[in-house]
Amino acid sequence: MIIDVHAHWGPWFFTMDVAEVNLAVMDRYGIDLAVVSATEAVIYDAPSGNRALASVLERTDRLYGYVTVNPRRLADAERDLREYLPTGRFVGAKIHTDYTGSPVTSPQMREALAMLAELDCPALVHTWDSSVLDLAQACLDLPGLRAIAGHMGATGWRHAIEAARACDRLHLEPCWSHAPAGRFAEVAAAVDARQLLFGTDATLIDPASAFGAVAAAGLTGETAERVAWRNAADLFGIKIPPGHGSPPVPPER
Repeated sequence: MIIDVHAHWGPWFFTMDVAEVNLAVMDRYGIDLAVVSATEAVIYDAPSGNRALASVLERTDRLYGYVTVNPRRLADAERDLREYLPTGRFVGAKIHTDYTGSPVTSPQMREALAMLAELDCPALVHTWDSSVLDLAQACLDLPGLRAIAGHMGATGWRHAIEAARACDRLHLEPCWSHAPAGRFAEVAAAVDARQLLFGTDATLIDPASAFGAVAAAGLTGETAERVAWRNAADLFGIKIPPGHGSPPVPPER
């Protein structure tokens, strides 16, 4: 069983069309489930993209959704969260700090994170370099907040170690367009295994990059299982039937 916690649905603004390849990519790499955000929602219009993704999730049991939140359009975000989270097909929120011009330390971002904490909605947040430390501080300031540091800080993976140690409600996932040797192994050796997740950034990045980074870490036993799927299932409330290969049970709300 593998659950990808950082994936996307819909075409990008590059010269390619990836709208229909999610399941094919998942099949190629043996990914059973993926939690996806709508590309349109992340880079252009959150309400429109969330609405389009909702219609897709009705037709597959292998994809779960993130409600994309633009901290500068909080009224729209709250409406979408209250509409889509109760369906059970959306299990978290996605915030891209750069595309929305909303650093983790900005007032708009703190309002958005406070809203997600109140809703008990896990948040995947784009982090880079030392901003992962800011996200850890936000978790400490908002006791109900559960957050995933997207890219585990990318260039700031050593900051991510400090961040994860500071707050056990901060989770780390490794996807990045670069793959420095030993990056994920160093992080996995230094933080609680319960805070590690698997993410690929598909379909923007080929999952081979994340798979290679995790495989190179040489994880075994319970730690490997936690990274592959168990931590994600626990975080998002996805029930996995015995045997791990059976169709997933929708999360409880």
